[in-house]
This record gives sequence, C-alpha cells and structure tokens, in this order.
Amino acid sequence: QVHLVESGGGLVQPGGSLRLSCAASGFTLDYYTIGWFRQAPGKEREGVSCISSVDGSTYYADSVKGRFTISRDNRKNTVYLQMNSLKPENTAVYYCAADGMVVRSSTVQPFCAETFIPGSWGQGAQGTVSS
Repeated sequence: QVHLVESGGGLVQPGGSLRLSCAASGFTLDYYTIGWFRQAPGKEREGVSCISSVDGSTYYADSVKGRFTISRDNRKNTVYLQMNSLKPENTAVYYCAADGMVVRSSTVQPFCAETFIPGSWGQGAQGTVSS
C-alpha cells in the first residue's frame, strides 16, 4: 500500500520551532516532487512549501519564507519541514503530498504555487503555536 505519514507536530510557544517529517511507505520518494500544505481552523488548505526530486530546488509561500526550510533524505525515504520562529497564525494541520511532475529551479515555483493539487490527503500533523 502506498501512502505518506506525517509526524512531528506538537504544541510550542511563539518563537519556537517544530520539525515535521513526511515518511513514505510502499514507494520511493526519490522520484517525486513533495509538497507541504496546511489547513488552519476555519480556513482553506494552502500550499506551504515543496521540493524538487531532480535538483533540490524549493518553493516557499511568502508567509513562511526565511522561517521554514524543506529538505529531503532519500536514504530515509523522508521529507522534512523545519519550522522556526513560529507564530500563532501558523497553527494548523500540516499535510504532505507527492506528485510525479518533474520540476526544476525554473518551474518549481509556478508548479508548487499554482498547479500542485493533491488528490488525497493523509491524517496530517497538528502544529499548535500558543503561549
């Protein structure tokens, strides 16, 4: 069975950090563009970040640039989202998804920002930022 499992969520104070993991089973992440998405209470799901399978190029939503970092460890078949300087408005359920589209530095932004729409979702990881 092919699926992705998110983990690493939790409760942190404003300014704190969380590291989310997206582990694949049943397939190899190496050949997929991986994206992180989130859904805050009462809001629509939105794209946060994604990473190319070819050259490691990345995309970040403007709201997280400079604070979040996406990375992949193909040996562990896992993609990570390091979230620093967290704010209460970052509270959300975070999801990861995979797409077979091959993107590179010139195409990662338009694809991830406008085209990458997963057809299914896992359970996600709850990240709560609160004092």
